[in-house]
Amino acid sequence: MLFFIFSETFFFIALIIAYVYYRNFSDATDTVAKNLDAFRAGIFTLFLVASSITLIISKKALFKKNYTMFKIWIGITILFGIVFTIGQVTEYISLYEKQITLDKDIFGSSFFTLTGFHGLHVILGIIALIILFAISFGKLKTIAIAGIEGVDVYWHFVDIVWLIVFYFVYITPSL
Repeated sequence: MLFFIFSETFFFIALIIAYVYYRNFSDATDTVAKNLDAFRAGIFTLFLVASSITLIISKKALFKKNYTMFKIWIGITILFGIVFTIGQVTEYISLYEKQITLDKDIFGSSFFTLTGFHGLHVILGIIALIILFAISFGKLKTIAIAGIEGVDVYWHFVDIVWLIVFYFVYITPSL
């Protein structure tokens, strides 16, 4: 998992650099300022950050073999991840309604590629969390204990990447 995350880190770095470059050396800054809602995105960001906290709590419960608390907290983690994803989807719909699409201009291409790639990682993380949640109901509880380490590292990676993306996409254009 660490090797995978290491390789993904470089991919995200390249996407972030490309986004910042195109935003700064084209007319995309106007598009960002007019069409992205940093406050709204910030609210959904809080859900993603909170999901990392609930995952830590669920992991501690699992290691203590408190499966009921594990299920509750990992369920909340999954819910928070889904809320974040819904926020991203509704933002995409809003941008599409404003005729901002992947193929419209350099802003659309770099924005949707960067945030979409991150969104894909969130969805994959949610799937992994759901698998752990499902496993915790059966006789394979030891597999859940082994699996949570990889999922935990992956989920926190996705969370940290989003904080960096959020900073460069939503915060720096208004500075």
